Amino acid sequence: MSIMDLLGAGKPRRQEYEDFVGRYEQGEPHEGYADDEVKSRYDEVSSGLDDNEYEESAQEAFQRMSPQQRREFGQMLRQQGREDGVSLGEHDGDDDERYEDPRQLARMTRHVRKEKPNLLGGLLGGGGGGALGNPIAKAALAGVAAMAAKRMFGR
Repeated sequence: MSIMDLLGAGKPRRQEYEDFVGRYEQGEPHEGYADDEVKSRYDEVSSGLDDNEYEESAQEAFQRMSPQQRREFGQMLRQQGREDGVSLGEHDGDDDERYEDPRQLARMTRHVRKEKPNLLGGLLGGGGGGALGNPIAKAALAGVAAMAAKRMFGR
């Protein structure tokens, strides 16, 4: 099912996503929803995005996070990638300052998603370790889902 099919699958479904986007935009990026809702929305939405749409949504989401939060998420992603044997290529250095740049972090996230699609959703738990309850992971994945849905609504 494509993202367009998902969001166009009827008014109640679209309203659920509109509500999710609204909650994301109103408060702190990690507040207003449970981990399982974030994981579910992220999994549904991200599976229907091409690489460019994903990276653009991630960059928009990361812009809402503080530089310190972006750095922490980048470190978490790098560590999890290493543990899971993901080839991080140019993103494997220990120069953590570059993770503060939303564009660089979005590129890294896109790369990890392409190498191992389930790794990012696993950061919230379910399917291999994870950081269940981690507000940084929650903010990042909620943001990607919300920004992608928002783009599809044309808002």
